[in-house]
Amino acid sequence: MVTLTESAAEKVSGLLASKDNPNLALRIFIKSGGCSGFSYGMALDEKKDNDAQYELNGVKVVVDEMSSQYLQGAVVDYVDSLMGAGFKIENPNAASTCGCGSSFRTAGDAGQPGACS
Repeated sequence: MVTLTESAAEKVSGLLASKDNPNLALRIFIKSGGCSGFSYGMALDEKKDNDAQYELNGVKVVVDEMSSQYLQGAVVDYVDSLMGAGFKIENPNAASTCGCGSSFRTAGDAGQPGACS
């Protein structure tokens, strides 16, 4: 299961409130690519048939079946600092990450490396 910090939940709640669709949730997903093999993605989306759905700090979160295996125990935070603001994912499954911080690989699976975006 994924954890959403209060800071991240506040930011997502604001984003969801600006939309006209009460069925939207925060989708957190993993895709092949990035310089280390896998990269993180997040979007506002509706739940699909095979998604796991959680209610975390008042926010609906959906994760697809494939991504779920790579996100077990991950913590999604929202950080606002002098260096910039944005979502940050701490993932205990990541054996290594790249310099951009949005790409990772696990001990058992490297994905398909590509350019960082």
